[in-house]
Amino acid sequence: MRFGVLGPLEIRSADGEPISVGGPRPRALLVMLLLNAGHVVSVEQLIDGQYGEEPPAGAANAVQAQVSRLRRHLPDLIEFNGTGYRLAIDPDDVDVHRFERLVREGRHSAESLREALSLWRGEALADLPFGQAQAARLDELRLTAMEDLAEAELNQPEGTSVAELQRLVAEHPLRERLTGQLMRALHAAGRQGEALAAYERTRRVLADELGADPSPELAELHLALLRADRPRRRRPAAQLTSFVGREEELARLRAQQARLVTIVGPGGTGKTRLSVEAAPDGVFVDLSAGDQVAPAVLGALGVRDGGLQSFHSEDPVDRLVAALADQDVLLVLDNCEHVIDAAAALARTLLGECPRLRVLATSREPLGITGEVLVHLAPLTEDQAVRLFTDRARAVQPSFEVRPAVREICATLEGLPLAIELAAARLRTFGIDELATRLAEHGRFKLLSRGDRTAASRHQTLQAVVEWSWDLLTPAERELAARFSVFAGGASMEAVEAICGDLPDSLVDKSLVVAEGNRFRMSETVRLFCREKATPPNREHAAYFLDLAQRADPHLRRPEQLDWLARLSADHGNFLAALRWGAEHDRRTAMRLVAALAAYCFLAGRRGEVGSIASRLLGGPEEGLEEEYIMCVAYAIPRADQEDWDRAGEIIKAFDRALRYPFTAVVWGMSAGPTRTIRPDDPLLGADPWNHALIRLSETLLLWLGGVPAQAEADLVEVLGLFREVGERWGIAQGLDWLAELASWRGEWARAHSMWDEAIGLLGELGAGEEQADILIRRADARVRQGDLTSASADLALAADLSVDVSANVLLGRAEIARFRGDDDHCRALLQDTLAATREGFGADGMRAAVLAAMGRLDGDRACFKASLAAARASGLSPDLADATEAQAEAALLEGAGERAALLLGVAVAIRGTAMAGDPDVARAAAAARDLVGAEAFAAAYSRGASMTREEALTELSAACP
Repeated sequence: MRFGVLGPLEIRSADGEPISVGGPRPRALLVMLLLNAGHVVSVEQLIDGQYGEEPPAGAANAVQAQVSRLRRHLPDLIEFNGTGYRLAIDPDDVDVHRFERLVREGRHSAESLREALSLWRGEALADLPFGQAQAARLDELRLTAMEDLAEAELNQPEGTSVAELQRLVAEHPLRERLTGQLMRALHAAGRQGEALAAYERTRRVLADELGADPSPELAELHLALLRADRPRRRRPAAQLTSFVGREEELARLRAQQARLVTIVGPGGTGKTRLSVEAAPDGVFVDLSAGDQVAPAVLGALGVRDGGLQSFHSEDPVDRLVAALADQDVLLVLDNCEHVIDAAAALARTLLGECPRLRVLATSREPLGITGEVLVHLAPLTEDQAVRLFTDRARAVQPSFEVRPAVREICATLEGLPLAIELAAARLRTFGIDELATRLAEHGRFKLLSRGDRTAASRHQTLQAVVEWSWDLLTPAERELAARFSVFAGGASMEAVEAICGDLPDSLVDKSLVVAEGNRFRMSETVRLFCREKATPPNREHAAYFLDLAQRADPHLRRPEQLDWLARLSADHGNFLAALRWGAEHDRRTAMRLVAALAAYCFLAGRRGEVGSIASRLLGGPEEGLEEEYIMCVAYAIPRADQEDWDRAGEIIKAFDRALRYPFTAVVWGMSAGPTRTIRPDDPLLGADPWNHALIRLSETLLLWLGGVPAQAEADLVEVLGLFREVGERWGIAQGLDWLAELASWRGEWARAHSMWDEAIGLLGELGAGEEQADILIRRADARVRQGDLTSASADLALAADLSVDVSANVLLGRAEIARFRGDDDHCRALLQDTLAATREGFGADGMRAAVLAAMGRLDGDRACFKASLAAARASGLSPDLADATEAQAEAALLEGAGERAALLLGVAVAIRGTAMAGDPDVARAAAAARDLVGAEAFAAAYSRGASMTREEALTELSAACP
């Protein structure tokens, strides 16, 4: 229900039907209740408002009767509380209250003031006989609102109504503000003489009626008109913050000689701020407020619409040409994107007709005019973003210091200046670490929802920045943007055309998509926004990238593998996105992707990133996807439970056909150990040359693990040749790595390091950081045996940097170096960390054996030595058993059994298949045993052990260490 008192009383129902409440007394009573809507009006006030100072006898009863009458028309709205009556309605349902609110809130808003004044229908409080004081107050407020409206309109390009101001000045000749506004409006319209005449009339009225002179403000305006001063051209507003991060672009703009330069970039990149810095003396035109370009430029130049008659034209473009024809002016057209066609047309006309004019435009898309020079604003670099965040943060917290979380925040916000400034402002509420956490947990749009309340609405929140760009798109462009948002990290032309149906050229023009060579990319901020607008084509996306991975797989085992790795790496984000979607919605597709990406993830060192997704795909194979299930289990280690391990192991043992993805055997072998002995005629790997080389590599590694290093080395030379023939870098690196390891056992340090250097270089070409780390750890062990602890530490540090997590092998290597340097406490702590970091699976028993042996040596603990041997026996691998046997020799020395120690050192050589050069622990144990029993007895015992077969050595070990 709506009520009106700014004129005769008017009541309308919710559906707009008028409601009558009877005679003048009930209407007057209702007007008083409406003036106090929501508040209690005492009976005495109601009587005074109806009868004045001489109320009749029985006035109170009359009021009660009038209330009863009103209640018949307004049921349930009038309440009595013992002292008076209250109209239970929202004050905003009454025009007078709505008028006062609009005037109060929108003093400088022409739109709000027009809405407020439109509520008046005649004389205020016409039905309230004794309401003259309130009516006068409202009339004054109405007149002030008219003045405020005129002021707001004078500040707009189209100006205000001269005729309306003339009427108001005639009705209120003593109001100098109205006279000043009329003078300014006449002057802007080119009517200089009339503006001066208006001043003279007001001066005479003031003198005749009040004996006063015009106010200093009005006199100053009159003097300005006499001097023919035109309103000043609009310059950029003075900035309240420092300029950070666009120094290179600013230098380019200042050096630019072109007549039309457009700063192009997405919303929030700082186009306006850069234009202000580049053109401090330019005529600044903000085109975001309306859709009339030429009138806005006229206003910025100080030429009002309908002005200077001498131009003989009312067309704003003609008037602009006349005004700028012979002037050196830099015109800044800011925020052209939503009036791009009109802005381009005007710029083209003005530049053609005004040879001394230059234009600097800012827009989210180019104007598209011949001769236009574009300055693209990319995101800030990491250092620039950190500088900007720090500068704005110190405005909130003067003592703010840069912390790691700052770089994390700037990276999340992709170097977008506005987003960074909004984030820095949130330090009023949150600490820097909490801000980073909330940004990750709650998302950028929710957190960055408060900005400068005086800024344009499109710049007050991150959501509004992107919304502004979205609203400028056509329906077809919005659909294309929503489909494009399915890509994570960009996409190739082929992928975009396959999934979106067309290339996003128009989105590139409008700065929503960036073209980079033959790829397209959407910022994560824009992508997240677009994904909320429509469901992206996730199924088509997953199908496309599954097909790409399957097509790429064979090429990854050929000389062209670097090209294909680069192609797949460019779409790494898309593969992960497809995997995550598949894990939630299409398990079969996700399992196929895990297997198809096996070689890529392994060669590019991306294994760890797939593990968490693969773990969600366990629970048994899908029909026809047994190989894919094996790969999911291998990637999910150590998340997979024993049941999955056992099931996958049985499947691979029973395989009687060639693998669709030969790297399955590699990944499974690296994760779970040798489950199946592969022979040259095994159908598992087929007849591919790379598969044949892999079979030979598997055989040679089994020889090495089985204590036959000499034969393994001879075979590794052949394996290396096979992989070199194929041209596959991972296989070549494997051959080089293990040949280097065997060379280091013999103390051939130069040869070993040469091969390791080549292997690390090949893996570096592949980007296989995890594989490089494994080699660096083995090389660090060799450097320790060389006595070069400093280089060993450097290798371990680099291995840690290349790994997703610091591995148990790195921790063990650091612990051993600390032990050799005599830092026992640090060594002890690192050994405990190593045990905690040891993951179950292939190699875990050998790792525990090595850690326990180091603990035994550190503290002379026989129990640790014994436990070390037990772990090595559980491993069953010859290198692990040999290392544990050498530790048993040191345990024997604790008992003074020098001859047994010598024998065990020889037995270790028999188990390993060779002696290991440079081992400081073995050298120390041998020296101690020799001192106990003499050189001759030591040599005899050592030789007896070293000359045993592997089986004899294991038997002797069982007898010596039951």
